Amino acid sequence: MAAPEIVQVAHRFVDVDGVRVFYREAGPADAPTLLLLHGFPSASHQFRRLMEVLGTRYRLIAPDYPGFGHTEAPEDFEYSFERLADVTEGFVRALGLTRFSIYTFDFGGPVGLRLATRHPEWIAGLVVQNANAYEVGLSDLARGMTANRPGVEGAAERVREFLVLPVTRSQYEGGTADPALVAPDGWTLDQHFLDLPGRKDAQVALALDYHSNLELYPLWQEWLRKHQPPALIVWGRNDAFFPEPGAHAYLRDLPDAELHVLDTGHFALEDKLPEIAPLIAAFLDRI
Repeated sequence: MAAPEIVQVAHRFVDVDGVRVFYREAGPADAPTLLLLHGFPSASHQFRRLMEVLGTRYRLIAPDYPGFGHTEAPEDFEYSFERLADVTEGFVRALGLTRFSIYTFDFGGPVGLRLATRHPEWIAGLVVQNANAYEVGLSDLARGMTANRPGVEGAAERVREFLVLPVTRSQYEGGTADPALVAPDGWTLDQHFLDLPGRKDAQVALALDYHSNLELYPLWQEWLRKHQPPALIVWGRNDAFFPEPGAHAYLRDLPDAELHVLDTGHFALEDKLPEIAPLIAAFLDRI
């Protein structure tokens, strides 16, 4: 029996405009590249198992945003989705990437689509996993969260109530057919980072800025219609934030996109990796 291929995942830092960006990287340098953009309240560790599965065939790169994971930002960093996109854009330039696909999940949608509209020449394809870009894809819970804006009484306090372990855990297990398939490592590590000094302030600032993403939905949809990037859409139908209609809405602008709706929740990779990884591999091979 042939010995299995062992994936070597490198863990590195790179300086981007005063932010020390931590990232994980695996795969051959000349292989098709997939930039993995994580969600809230996680970081690049959410992709660790995907990297182990696909890292022998493709170049996989997963950075932590400022305010997340191991990335170190200065105390005066201004947390907004524009700034997260700025740093991610600088990260791409620092690594010398010029053509790649992006995996957008949750917060990775606003970050990735900002990159795409700024640099359409960079984008070879999209893997969209519960990353919403349509009004119809917002649940009542999500609409309530986006109503928390600067100047709204009690908004910051309501966001802070969301940054606790029971809620973090529920985002992983909620909507799954079998919560026993969801390892506790993800939500435990997420909460560790959330509880670091200053991290909850960063998350409050981003939550109060989330409405800026909704305002850009028409721009992102126009970009999709105009550029028609190859797209694989994989969606957990039981997502409490971004329900299934958000997945089907992409087909309005990308009628040739490949769509798969799975019986799981928000963090679909946690229990559906065996289904999702082959879909991503086949997609990258095609494009």
